[in-house]
Amino acid sequence: MPKKKPSPKWRSGCPLNASVEILGDRWSLLIIRDMMLRGFRSYKEFLGSYEGIATNILADRLQRLVAHGIITTEHDPSDGRKLFYLLTAKGLDLAPVLTEMVLWAAAHEDTDNQALIRQIQKDKRQFLAAVRRRWAGKTVPSA
Repeated sequence: MPKKKPSPKWRSGCPLNASVEILGDRWSLLIIRDMMLRGFRSYKEFLGSYEGIATNILADRLQRLVAHGIITTEHDPSDGRKLFYLLTAKGLDLAPVLTEMVLWAAAHEDTDNQALIRQIQKDKRQFLAAVRRRWAGKTVPSA
């Protein structure tokens, strides 16, 4: 089993608390959603997301996700000033969690994107495998 990074000081030793402290704001989860489901990799793509994230919030959340090893960056080969954001293996491991959150919301709230919900409900394993295939060769190991 790979050695875990030393954790920053959490409010408690509870694993759920650590998860909430890393991912507990809506923007972080939506950034990860856009990476997993929509293939977003650039700052500009994230800015164009449905929810309309502010530039300062986006920059902060991307920095936090990098700091926690959920995503990483690489320079755009055609323009070294631009960054691409990539899921790490740790970030990709959130796919089943986000999938369950989608299904929970669909069961208890009035939500859109019924095509996505039907796709997940039809074959969750196949859906998750497709997410992993989409990122195959693009993810990097977690540090």
